[in-house]
Amino acid sequence: MKIVKILLSLLVFSLLSQSIVAQSAPREIWSVEKANAWYKTKGWLRGSDFIPSTAINQLEMWQAESFDPTTIDRELGYAESIGMNSMRVYLHHLAWEVDPKGFKSRVNQYLTIANKHHISTLFVLFDDCWNPTYSAGKQPAPKPGVHNSGWVRDPGELIFNDPKVIEKLEAYVKDVLTTFKNDKRIVLWDLYNEPGNSGYGNKSMPLLEKVFIWGREANPSQPLSAGVWNWSLKELSDFQIKNSDVTTYHNYGDLQNHTDDIAKLRTLSKRPLLCTEYMARSRNSLFSSIMPLLKKENIAAYNWGLVAGKTNTIYAWDKPMPNGNEPELWFHDIFRPDGTAYKPEEVKVIKALTGKK
Repeated sequence: MKIVKILLSLLVFSLLSQSIVAQSAPREIWSVEKANAWYKTKGWLRGSDFIPSTAINQLEMWQAESFDPTTIDRELGYAESIGMNSMRVYLHHLAWEVDPKGFKSRVNQYLTIANKHHISTLFVLFDDCWNPTYSAGKQPAPKPGVHNSGWVRDPGELIFNDPKVIEKLEAYVKDVLTTFKNDKRIVLWDLYNEPGNSGYGNKSMPLLEKVFIWGREANPSQPLSAGVWNWSLKELSDFQIKNSDVTTYHNYGDLQNHTDDIAKLRTLSKRPLLCTEYMARSRNSLFSSIMPLLKKENIAAYNWGLVAGKTNTIYAWDKPMPNGNEPELWFHDIFRPDGTAYKPEEVKVIKALTGKK
């Protein structure tokens, strides 16, 4: 009898172990058929990379003491007024680490506000752009005339200086994706913005590989992706295309350059295309030329910047204006904080394309 009980216990343990493994095993990449079927349900997604004008970076947007739902509500209203229906929004693991429950509550509050304006959200988890270090609490003031002077990477140098941070990053990714895995207000998870930027190159590959595994283990109902942005980073680009459920990319070039990129991507992927960054006026990436192209090609269109503010993205990447004067030609952004358009003729183009009267 004792032997039978032991055998039964071993059997139960074995079955439980198999169940746990099955639950945590990473899911497969979506099939091309599933990806295209999903995209057909979304219509033409168009919007901006959004941060409220009162936030200099992701931490100021999401920390409890500086979260600004009033400004978010007002500025998403500007987006709704010109027919935008989706926003790309950056998160940051440190805001989660300090206050996981509060962070997720604020994410939910943001989603509620966006949904009120009929706007879906594409969330970004990690990022290799701009400042390598950061800290919680009060964020620095903008440097006059300097593009994204306070934007911070995630995890930045921390991943190289403190290898144990990988455990926190995994917990962050899985907690956020599991919490919102069936939230219909979220259109897509952009796992890693511009991996390899800031001179990292293939040093970003280990985290890129891990975040796709973590994402598939969390198994959200929304697709997972990481956008191609620099063809010279071949190994990273190949991995991103091969492992994304849908194909996302960035292009700040002119009409011909952007058209060429679309053609190249379509030879490499049969999945839906989503352009998650474009529009830089001095580089001739314009609403008047690029947005019609993206609509014609049925490609989701997210331009960088909605409202001019503390990020200073009206200034070009490589042309600071230390006197802080307004540049004659804005690099990014559509509106001033009071809701007036920088270029009313651009708003007319956008509204014509979105069907907004």
